[in-house]
Amino acid sequence: MSTAPTMTSPIYHSAGNEVSVFAAAWRRGLAVMLKGPTGCGKTRLVEHMADRLDVTLHTVSCHEDMTASDLLGRFLLRGGDTVWVDGPLTRAAREGGICYLDEVVEARADAVVAIHSLTDHRRELNLERLGGQRIQAAPGFQLVVSYNPGYQSILKDLKPSTRQRMVAIELDFPTFELEQKIVTDETGMPGEEIGDLLRLAQAIRRIEHPGLREVASTRTVVAAAGLMAEGLDFEAAAHTAITGPLSDDPELRDGLRGLVREFAHRTPTEPGGRPSRNR
Repeated sequence: MSTAPTMTSPIYHSAGNEVSVFAAAWRRGLAVMLKGPTGCGKTRLVEHMADRLDVTLHTVSCHEDMTASDLLGRFLLRGGDTVWVDGPLTRAAREGGICYLDEVVEARADAVVAIHSLTDHRRELNLERLGGQRIQAAPGFQLVVSYNPGYQSILKDLKPSTRQRMVAIELDFPTFELEQKIVTDETGMPGEEIGDLLRLAQAIRRIEHPGLREVASTRTVVAAAGLMAEGLDFEAAAHTAITGPLSDDPELRDGLRGLVREFAHRTPTEPGGRPSRNR
C-alpha cells in the first residue's frame, strides 16, 4: 500500500529523540529498525515522518507466506501479455520514499535477505528475474522495519547480519501524562475522564502471567476511550477494547474482568453511560 503525503501531518507526540534520530537517518540514507511493543506508536511514527519529510510511504504488512517476489515484483499476465510489475520495495527504490516493513520477522528468510543490498553502501536492488537489472535507490529512499522483541521467539528474530545494517530506535509505552494527551487528542475525551482507563492499562502492563503474551497498548486505550465517547460505560468499554482481546484463557480472563470491575467502581457514570465529571 502506498500513501502520498497529506496536508495535515498525522498526530504524533514524541516521547524522546525518535523524531530527530529518524530524520537524521533519512538524510543520511540509513535504514531504521523500530523496536517496541504492539500498539506503542511505531506505525504512527512512520506515518508522521513520511508526511513531515514530504515523501511517499509504501507500507507492507509482513506475514509468514511473504516471499522476496512480494517485495521485489513478479511477471503477471495482462491482456494476453506477460508484464513485469514492481513490488512495493522496488517502487520505493525507483521513486524515492519510505518503504515500511511492519513486523519484518514474520516474513520468510528470502524476503529479508532481499533488503540487504539496500541497507549498506550500495543502496541498490538486484532484480535477477529481470536479467540481473540493478536499481540504484533514488534520493529520499529509506527502508524502515519494525518488530516487537518481546513477542518474537528465538525461531523468529532478525539475524545479526540484518540488524547491524540499521540504526535502532527503541519505543515504549508513553508516560501517564503523555498517554493521557495522546488519547484525548485522538478521541476528544477530557483527560480527567480517561484517567482510570490509563491506570487500568498500566496495571495490566505490570502483570506477569505466561498466558499474557501482549499487554494493554495505547491503541487499545484509544479504542476504549472512543467507545466511552459513544456512550458505553467504563466497564463495557474497557473489557471490549482492552481486556477482552488479550486472552482466551478462562482463568486469566476472569482475573482481567475483576481488575476492570475494580477500576470501574472508581468511575461514577451519568445516565447514558458517560463518565461523570463530578468525582
